[in-house]
Amino acid sequence: MTYNVDHSDDHWREKLTAEQYAVLRQAGTERAWTGELLDEHRAGLYTCAACEAELFHSGTKFDSHCGWPSFYESVRPEAVELLEDRTYGMVRTEVRCANCGSHLGHVFPDGFGTPTGDRYCMNSISLSFTPHESA
Repeated sequence: MTYNVDHSDDHWREKLTAEQYAVLRQAGTERAWTGELLDEHRAGLYTCAACEAELFHSGTKFDSHCGWPSFYESVRPEAVELLEDRTYGMVRTEVRCANCGSHLGHVFPDGFGTPTGDRYCMNSISLSFTPHESA
């Protein structure tokens, strides 16, 4: 896939913290229950921490009790890229930012009670959050 944002590896290493680089560019995972955005409940917009592309509206976030922020759909289907992931002896669906290719997390078809039935299980470190201003 061709991405709108296509930086060199050196650029990403300079732009991101070591922890962000390990998750966003090397498909790592932050430890469960440690992410700063897990308990974020304000209205707002979640964007890619690497390129600031819009990814999720706060209204689609739900508490799945899995230890990572969970959403039932992205802002637009084309905002994320879904890829088969066969690492660690499992078959999962990886979620990447469609704008820059950064790893965000995985999506699972076990979001029971959500409108889509999906659970986008995202790494907090892969996301930035901008709260909506109060009117």
